[in-house]
Amino acid sequence: MARLELNHLSKRYGDNAVVAGVTLDVADGEFLVLLGPSGCGKTTTLRMIAGFVEPSGGSAYIGGVDVTYLRPWRRNTGMVFQSYALFPHMTVAENVAFGLEMRKLSKTEVVARSREALRLVRLEGYADRLPRQLSGGQQQRVALARVLAIRPDVLLLDEPLSNLDAKLREEVRIEIRELQRQLGLTTIMVTHDQEEALIVADRLVVMSEGKIRQIGTQRDLYERPADRFVAGFVGRSTVLQGRVIAPGQFETAGGLALQCRDGAPGKAALVLRPERIALGVANGMDNRLSGTVEFVSYLGDAIELHVRLSPADRVVVQLANRGETTVPAVGDAVDIGWQRDAGLIFAE
Repeated sequence: MARLELNHLSKRYGDNAVVAGVTLDVADGEFLVLLGPSGCGKTTTLRMIAGFVEPSGGSAYIGGVDVTYLRPWRRNTGMVFQSYALFPHMTVAENVAFGLEMRKLSKTEVVARSREALRLVRLEGYADRLPRQLSGGQQQRVALARVLAIRPDVLLLDEPLSNLDAKLREEVRIEIRELQRQLGLTTIMVTHDQEEALIVADRLVVMSEGKIRQIGTQRDLYERPADRFVAGFVGRSTVLQGRVIAPGQFETAGGLALQCRDGAPGKAALVLRPERIALGVANGMDNRLSGTVEFVSYLGDAIELHVRLSPADRVVVQLANRGETTVPAVGDAVDIGWQRDAGLIFAE
């Protein structure tokens, strides 16, 4: 367990800045998630922490020790890869013991630590199997056990669940989170799956084009996004293009006059969360509009209506699925509404 500090860490390939001056302070025992689209620099940042990629600038400290240019085996980090990276010719026990043997530990300690790691991931009875005899979820647990066995100061997870089916992802991510809390491991995970990030993280770091856009808790990023990119990437949202014509007044591209939070006059985007828009309860709402249902999405626990308000404006309304709810059909006319504070204004 250790505190991790990154100070203006960067990586360039020629003129291309893959990571542009990332500064982070990760507390001892914290679970931090790097979230962003493909190519945003999150995996390169993780690999610089692990020592697999040499930084072009900046520094990295683990437990107060400068590890910026140390080789991977000289820093006590453990990385779980997206591809599992298990040795196919080795048994589960041999895979888990590999890192311990490279550290020249005694045979007795190697066996004891390997058994303990397999116990932690609930694979005690699988020690003699080969990776090909395991399911995807079991292989991922072996990869995790191999890292836990070396007792790393920092646990690094590079999209560890992306090869699993949806149901298994739900199970394994909860197991990883529970293990992390149990062991108190400082953990950095990379993912582009926002639902995954929102579930497991203590804090999230949203990245784009090699830079950090915002750092905060799930509530911070969802309720108070720093910019339109974060608002659009974390959680579902509807964007209405237009302009702020006066304090608290927004006009959409389709000519709809709406009340909004204060924003500087000029071209802007109004971002709405689907669950903040009410259906058929327009009385008492600051904004009351009529529209036509163009599309209905059944999501199980929720139902989403895509409602056309004007030729240029459409919003998504999310309804909780309570079973007895009567859902409008495509082509139905509906009334919707929302309070002015429900919309976020971002200058364009």
